[in-house]
Amino acid sequence: MSLPPWPEEPLRGPRVVLRPPTPDDADSVRRVLTAPEVARWWGNVDDDAIARKIDGDDHGARTLLVELDGEVVGLCQYDEEPDADYRYAGVDLALHPDVHDLGFGREVLRVLGSWLVDVRGHHRLTIDPAVDNHAAIRCYETVGFRTIGVARGYERIPGQAFHDNLLMDLLADELIRDE
Repeated sequence: MSLPPWPEEPLRGPRVVLRPPTPDDADSVRRVLTAPEVARWWGNVDDDAIARKIDGDDHGARTLLVELDGEVVGLCQYDEEPDADYRYAGVDLALHPDVHDLGFGREVLRVLGSWLVDVRGHHRLTIDPAVDNHAAIRCYETVGFRTIGVARGYERIPGQAFHDNLLMDLLADELIRDE
């Protein structure tokens, strides 16, 4: 399976810019993913994991960095199902705690979601937060994601037990594109 393409130009929202990473971004990615509030959900990040995100091939997902005023404050990822009979994209998001609760997560999801729907032609987007990641779930709901079920024992962060994740999706016409 080939990787999904990166956007030809950075994706821009009112405050954020989403762009592909470069090798110079490794320290910024590490800073975001090792913040305790983020690492709680993303697990321990080693140099190989950082390299996969920078190279753009993180187990079939593409990584875009989230910039605010020229500073990397997070990352988002997307993978795509290319089969025309399914044609959906999965997304993920991590923001540094310094920018939590300021509406940037919603903006990132609106910008990325609009590109995946309008340019890439997806009819459905999916996301799968841990069931106890209440802040993330509230954020996802504000842009139109709905709960479709719980995946029991879905994933584990190394050194921890498997935990349940909430499966959420939205259809293209359900994407809430503005506040």
